[in-house]
Amino acid sequence: MKLTLRVWRQKNADAEGAMSTYQVDDISADMSFLEMLDTLNEELILKGEDPVAFDHDCREGICGACSLVINGDAHGPERTTTCQLHMRSFQDGDTIDIEPWRASAFPVVKDLVVDRSAFDRIIQAGGYITAPTGAAPEAHATPVPKPDADFAFEHAECIGCGACVAACPNGAAMLFTSAKINHLNVLPQGAPERESRVLDMVAQMDEEGFGGCTLAGECATACPKGIPLFSITSMNKEWLRATRSSGKR
Repeated sequence: MKLTLRVWRQKNADAEGAMSTYQVDDISADMSFLEMLDTLNEELILKGEDPVAFDHDCREGICGACSLVINGDAHGPERTTTCQLHMRSFQDGDTIDIEPWRASAFPVVKDLVVDRSAFDRIIQAGGYITAPTGAAPEAHATPVPKPDADFAFEHAECIGCGACVAACPNGAAMLFTSAKINHLNVLPQGAPERESRVLDMVAQMDEEGFGGCTLAGECATACPKGIPLFSITSMNKEWLRATRSSGKR
């Protein structure tokens, strides 16, 4: 395939960015999207130009680092991570726009790389347990009802990629935060911090400058791991329960 790429280039966090246009030829339909960008960067390096900076790590759909907005969609036209998106999803002659996540809480570092440390600080606020569990226990040592185990596992699948924030018209982080809260709050190991966890993590989320949730639903649609929209309502119930219990308003 021969493709036209319109890529966001920004030298650093303080510089003004702009879209730059490149042509790439001989792109195989079996290439991943990141392999296509590797091909572009090889050509740029041979020309003595600065390669396009983009985030990636495992390239197996696990780490969530490969955060790109492709033709206006977080991670592109398929419901998967960018690293698992293949060029067979595009046609010869296509023009592809490639941009970083767009959210005030995710400032651009360079080109397509954004700073997602706001997510780390939300986790640090309460995404942990303090129960001394020691080494891995026997599978049935702590009985957990099957519906609770399934609910926790479904939310534990969140990889923190930030697609929910990028897709949300308000730049909200409610789906990410709710996934982390619900994963732990439903398990007995997370019970000691159940109330403080939701209050602290929601407070940190607000402090980071993410937008408010209006239940547009774009977050769940873009999530490559299928975190459901009802995760947000479950978190809201937890937050209301905690505020009533603690007397906070």
